[in-house]
Amino acid sequence: MKTPHNGLPFYRSRRGMIMGVCKGLAERYDLPVVWVRIGVVVLALFTQIFPVLIAYMIFAIVLKPQPLIPLSNEDEHEFYDSYASSRRMALHRLKREFDSLDGRIARMEDAVTNREFSWEKRFNEGR
Repeated sequence: MKTPHNGLPFYRSRRGMIMGVCKGLAERYDLPVVWVRIGVVVLALFTQIFPVLIAYMIFAIVLKPQPLIPLSNEDEHEFYDSYASSRRMALHRLKREFDSLDGRIARMEDAVTNREFSWEKRFNEGR
């Protein structure tokens, strides 16, 4: 999921002035946000405002917001992307993970509380 630009995917910044598109663009390409905003305004003036305004709104709707905490590995990026695009899908994924963990814990409890386990443990202690 890593990109060649500063190692960051393209997200909307949560600390931006208007929906965070310019700040997200500046953070991704490691540019000063002031210059990105000036560039957007100049481009808007040269294109009669509406094309840039429409593109800005599309980016604001389509781009996912920046994660609250930094993501450290591919699994975290995958989970955040699935959560940001579909919360229901992310909840199903979490449910599968916890069901899997619950099954593993149940098998461990069965092994530890089994009568044969205590006899085998006593036998091994007697050696």
